[in-house]
Amino acid sequence: MIPILPTTSVGSFPKPDYLKKARAQASKGEISEKKLREFEEKATREWIQFQEEIGIDILVDGEMYRGDMVTYFAETLKGFEISGLVRSYGNRYYRKPVVVDKVKRAKPMTIEWFQFAQSLTKKPVKGMLTGPYTIMDWSFNEYYPDRRELTLALAEAIHEEALDLEKAGAQFIQIDEPAVSVRPEELPLVIEAMGIATRGLRAKTITHICYGDFEKIYPGMLDIPVDQIDLEISNSTLNLLELFKKHPFTKEIGLGVVDVHSHALESKDVVKGRIEDALKVFRPEQIYVDPDCGLKTREVEEAKDKLRVIVEAAKEVRKELAQASRV
Repeated sequence: MIPILPTTSVGSFPKPDYLKKARAQASKGEISEKKLREFEEKATREWIQFQEEIGIDILVDGEMYRGDMVTYFAETLKGFEISGLVRSYGNRYYRKPVVVDKVKRAKPMTIEWFQFAQSLTKKPVKGMLTGPYTIMDWSFNEYYPDRRELTLALAEAIHEEALDLEKAGAQFIQIDEPAVSVRPEELPLVIEAMGIATRGLRAKTITHICYGDFEKIYPGMLDIPVDQIDLEISNSTLNLLELFKKHPFTKEIGLGVVDVHSHALESKDVVKGRIEDALKVFRPEQIYVDPDCGLKTREVEEAKDKLRVIVEAAKEVRKELAQASRV
C-alpha cells in the first residue's frame, strides 16, 4: 500500500564507475554488447536494492542502460539517424538525433528493462518515457513539414510504448517533457500530443517539467492530460508555490525537494520545511516527494545522500500528519 506523501525519484541515477568504463569500452568495440548488458543489469540491481533499503515507495530503474534521454529513443525508433555531439548545458553533451524518414516504433524500447527492474522488487517501478514534444524539440527535422506533424507522429509511437508498459504491469507511467516551458506558444501542441500518448491508459500518468519560465505556461499547463505534474521546486527557491497560490493547482504534484544541480546536501530540517511549505498550498494526498530532476549529474554517493534525506524528511512529516489527525 502506498502511504501518504509517497517518495519516489524523477528517473535517472548516476552510473557507477565500472559501468561508465564498460560503456566507453563497448563504444570502442573492446567488450561485447552482452558483457555491457551484464554491467547494466548489475547497476540496476544495486539501485533497486538501495531504494528498497532506504524505504523509497515508488521505485525507478535508474536508466543504467540509457545515455541521453532523447537519443536513447531515437536510436530505437525508425526514421532517425544520429548526428555528432552537441552541447546541452554546461559540459554535458549528447548526440543529436536527425529525423530523415517517417517515424515509427519498430519494437519495444523500455519494456524488457521495466520487467527486469520490476522483477527485483514487490514495490511499484515507474515506466519511464521521454515525451514526444521533447524528442521533437531536441532533434533536427529533415523529413516532416513542420514541428507539429513530427510531434504527433512521435506521440503515436510513445503511445504504443506506454500501452505495452501498462500491459507489462506498470502502475505508474512517466512521460518526461522538460522542453515544455521553452516555447510557451507551443503549449497547445504539448497538450495535443500528450493526449495521444496517454490515450486509454489506466495507469497513473505523470509528466516531468523542469527549469523553465512557468509563469508563461501556468495555469495552462494544468490542461496537459496527465494525473500528475512533477516539477523542480527547490532550485527556484520555492517561488512556484507563490504562483500556485494565485491559481489552484488541480492535479497531483511531484514535489522536488532537493536541488540536483548542487553538490550541497540539504539537511533533513530544510527538506521537511519545503514539504511543510507545500502543505500550505496542496492537500497531503496531492503530493509525491522527490528530487527536482534526475540525479544522474551527481556522484553516486551524493545521489544516495539526497535520496536518504528525502525519505527521512517525508517519513517525519507523514508521522506528524498522522499524529495531528488523531488529536
